[in-house]
Amino acid sequence: MKPDRAVAGFDSATAMLRGLSYYLSGREFPFTGVVPKKAEPATIRFMRGANRLPRAAKEQTYAIAGWSEAIRRGEVKDVRSDDLASWVAGHYPDRQHEVAFIGSANGALTHLAAAVEAPWLPQTLLVPVRRHGVHPDDASQDLDKLRSTGLELAARNPEWNVHHMHDPAQDRLMVEYMAYFRVKWRRLPAPYRFFLRRRLAPGGTLVISDCGLRWPTTRVSDQYVFQHGALGGATKEEFHRGSERVREFLQSHGFPHEAWRGPEPDGDSPEAEWGFEPAILNDLRELAAEEGWNLVRLRYAEPESLSPAVADLYRDWYERRGLPTGRLLVESFMLTEPFWTLKTGSVPFWMVFNTENSLRALESYLDGAPDFEEIRLALFSHGVESVGLAPVQEWKRVLDRATKLGVFLGTDPDRFPRDFAVLAEAHRELTRIRRTYPLPESLPWATAADFLKARDDVDLIG
Repeated sequence: MKPDRAVAGFDSATAMLRGLSYYLSGREFPFTGVVPKKAEPATIRFMRGANRLPRAAKEQTYAIAGWSEAIRRGEVKDVRSDDLASWVAGHYPDRQHEVAFIGSANGALTHLAAAVEAPWLPQTLLVPVRRHGVHPDDASQDLDKLRSTGLELAARNPEWNVHHMHDPAQDRLMVEYMAYFRVKWRRLPAPYRFFLRRRLAPGGTLVISDCGLRWPTTRVSDQYVFQHGALGGATKEEFHRGSERVREFLQSHGFPHEAWRGPEPDGDSPEAEWGFEPAILNDLRELAAEEGWNLVRLRYAEPESLSPAVADLYRDWYERRGLPTGRLLVESFMLTEPFWTLKTGSVPFWMVFNTENSLRALESYLDGAPDFEEIRLALFSHGVESVGLAPVQEWKRVLDRATKLGVFLGTDPDRFPRDFAVLAEAHRELTRIRRTYPLPESLPWATAADFLKARDDVDLIG
């Protein structure tokens, strides 16, 4: 099976991989990299048309678009770890770097890597598998129906830990038609070794992106765990025990229970999408010792923990380059664009989703930062008024904090969270910002490392 068929394009890790590799190739990154350039005009027309559909039709269109990326259960036997690793490595231009990243996906990390002109190798990828007959609010059905599929995926790929994830909140529209298998390398695959040996310069630095987020899981085998719920608006406890707002959400969707149904957790694991699997550390240490590289761990508690540090790093970098520092670009989930962030002289602040937690993280950053003249905000639409989703009115108040201009970027606030055209419109509007700058020389890693070491919200070890 071709790797780009097995791996979801509509996912955080894939979008960040493509966005960074596009930047390192000197290219912009429209449509999160999933649409060929020749198809862009037709895709824009389709997205705008879909935005005008009735709610039910719009949700169905979104779900079918996700389903179309998923593989059939019978194709799982053809998914191979080394094929996917080779596919990842093949995204990058053929040149050496003084620094490289490996590990957890993170939008802020994407901007850090772009600044120092370094590739990033994701530890985790999403392999979606088609299925039917599972109620979105009953995670136990998902595990029962796909258990054999997860076991086969793990058995055929001993380098992986398989995280079978079912999120009935953020991913509600998608999980009705497909299962999420996030695969994490616990051993360093041969194509990653080959890539690093060729592309990381002698005496270079290998940086591990180490997100410490963990989640309650149910163990199926040594390599296979099931995760009910995911990072977002609902808490870990709400996914397993419910709450008043969960009850109201379920009632609104016609599910006659007080709480979501799912298997009882018997432990915890690195969170499926964002968490770092430490089992790979031994291989990384051995390889770094063999090649004479400096091995560094960039540790942060949760995905958004890295965002303030990277935003401040960019602001400091712009100031030393003699550029204005008052333009903030707030990104969400897979809506990241390193190329135009730097071309427009924007300070990037990345949010995991558009939940109340992400809103508080952004507001906390703004409370402690000098005022921004301009704030542009791109909201990612996932199609559901999920538990803990921050309303548009709250985001408008954030935009009011700009001293000159506060606007949504490519986002129709009247259609959020079903504004699916934002995938095209955010990039289009970003390219239309008047003042642009030449792409800069890379920020020296030593400068970035010194800046990060002085922070209290991240740990740079090594």
